[in-house]
Amino acid sequence: MEHGVSSFNRFVHELSVDSEPSSMDYSSGEEEDIDGITPASPSSNCSRVSRASSFTKYERHRTGWIISILSWILFPAKFLLGIPFYIGRLSCTRGSKAPSTCHRPFQLHSSIRRVHTTKDHVVHCTTDRRRGVIEDLHLAIEIFIETIFDFFHKAAHFLLSPSEALRMSWRWFSSDKNDTEVIHRDVYDASVHTDTLGENDPSVSERKSTFHHVMNTDARTCQDVITELGYPYEAIRVETSDGYVLLLERIPRRDARKAVYLQHGILDSSMGWVSNGVVGSPAFAAYDQGYDVFLGNFRGLVSREHVNKDISSRRYWKYSINEHGTEDIPAMIEKIHEIKTSELKISQPDVKEEINEAQPYKLCAICHSLGGAAILMYVITCRIEEKPHRLSRLILLSPAGFHDDSTLVFTVAEYLFLVSAPILAYIVPAFYIPTKFFRMLLNKLARDFHNYPAVGGLVQTLMSYVVGGDSSNWVGVLGLPHYNMNDMPGVSFRVAHHLAQMKHTGKFRMFDYGSVRENMEVYGSPEPVDLGEYYRFIDIPVDLVAGRKDKVIRPSMVRKHYRLMKDSGVDVSYNEFEYAHLDFTFSHREELLAYVMSRLLLVEPDPKRQVSQKALKLKKKEQIESS
Repeated sequence: MEHGVSSFNRFVHELSVDSEPSSMDYSSGEEEDIDGITPASPSSNCSRVSRASSFTKYERHRTGWIISILSWILFPAKFLLGIPFYIGRLSCTRGSKAPSTCHRPFQLHSSIRRVHTTKDHVVHCTTDRRRGVIEDLHLAIEIFIETIFDFFHKAAHFLLSPSEALRMSWRWFSSDKNDTEVIHRDVYDASVHTDTLGENDPSVSERKSTFHHVMNTDARTCQDVITELGYPYEAIRVETSDGYVLLLERIPRRDARKAVYLQHGILDSSMGWVSNGVVGSPAFAAYDQGYDVFLGNFRGLVSREHVNKDISSRRYWKYSINEHGTEDIPAMIEKIHEIKTSELKISQPDVKEEINEAQPYKLCAICHSLGGAAILMYVITCRIEEKPHRLSRLILLSPAGFHDDSTLVFTVAEYLFLVSAPILAYIVPAFYIPTKFFRMLLNKLARDFHNYPAVGGLVQTLMSYVVGGDSSNWVGVLGLPHYNMNDMPGVSFRVAHHLAQMKHTGKFRMFDYGSVRENMEVYGSPEPVDLGEYYRFIDIPVDLVAGRKDKVIRPSMVRKHYRLMKDSGVDVSYNEFEYAHLDFTFSHREELLAYVMSRLLLVEPDPKRQVSQKALKLKKKEQIESS
């Protein structure tokens, strides 16, 4: 209690201030001014609207309904409790009126303080309005205490004035339906002004958004992050040959003759390539360098996107790294090829003549961790089957494939998977958080780790020990919005089993189905294909990058890729940085970003194409002069 006002009343007053249009605009402006990075997101506006409406309308009618019933039940006690509670009500009313005008300065101060405490991570700053579990418990306790006292206070008041209780009951029954509709409209529908660069009109547009964040969780997508930062966005639906539906996201530059394809690793999504904002994200850096940027997403979401809507969980999760490299990546790269060739035909008519001779654009790939292993598998299998892989260069950040030099924790996991695979494969098809409640709990706990440094530091230390001392920002990664109550990336049991097989054999090879018959059906040999023996088929430059602090995929394992490629005659380079495993995507590392961009710029158009373009320009110039 401060000046006769409880912290709960102050909280409710702040919510009402936040819900006013002028306050919303002002706080957004303050945050944008302080951080200088992003405007408030749709989920931010949703949190304000939902909190204000739910605490001012819904709670009022629920309390009125309870009071109207209990006022008649407690009617005989009105003479015994009436006088003292009536005096208490008058004193409380006097005490609560005085400081009612002193909260607006506090609102501004708390807004600025929140901005400064969340400034260290771009995805969180200015747009994250989540409450953590600790904050929810705090709020619940205060609401409970206030409700108890408010109940007895109002019950005594209505016992003294039954006519007012009757009027309140009639008012509640007559207005309940209309107010419920207003609440529903206020909470779930809103128009959000978004600074989005459209294809033809780059002006600020109003985007209709539907919110379902009544639990105050963060469920922003890669699209939200990209459009909030003022970049164009396009979502492309891709279907694999085995029926999986993938999301290929794009920051389009349609007339560009150079494109880059970014592929994430395990338990990750395209969010990792944009999570550091404009300055520190590879996706935005590549776009600013003139590239058409494509962000790939592997299969493996809790939502189980598939052409067969009735597919069972066991059947959906029945895939290994083989499917990532031979189904997912081929489908996405072929879709990129289809889009680029059709767009370049329209924007640049001279492309029609070039398509018959060669690919009219250059496509590079930047892949992290499991994405690196999958892209190598894709290139090698395409070359074995004599199919075009469409790629001009590979930049692999701590690529998976070799895992025999790892920590004790991974060794224990390896033997656990190998021994229990026949049984666990039928019981546990995948590893993910199965229910919305626990996913919501993780989302809120991640906010607590951010708000309470002592708790976050403890979790960071524990997770670092679990993965053998890797110093990646594990707590920050847990706070990314792709781990939300509606969806999250998971890991199939076969993918984990496949990694255990690679670690056990010390070879980068395809999945072992466990029987000679199945291996013969898939590979035509009793043993899986050893991809390391086929590195001689790689016909494009490869840049390998390792982290000296990486304890998940140690530099010695990346060097093993390098030695095999070098011995096979591949044009390969190797570099090391003082980074941990997740620093390659989730941390702002200018040195690494500059290196990756420098490797991308090594890819140039074919000399033949440059000559043809010059000839075409000269021909057009001659036509203009003659006319």
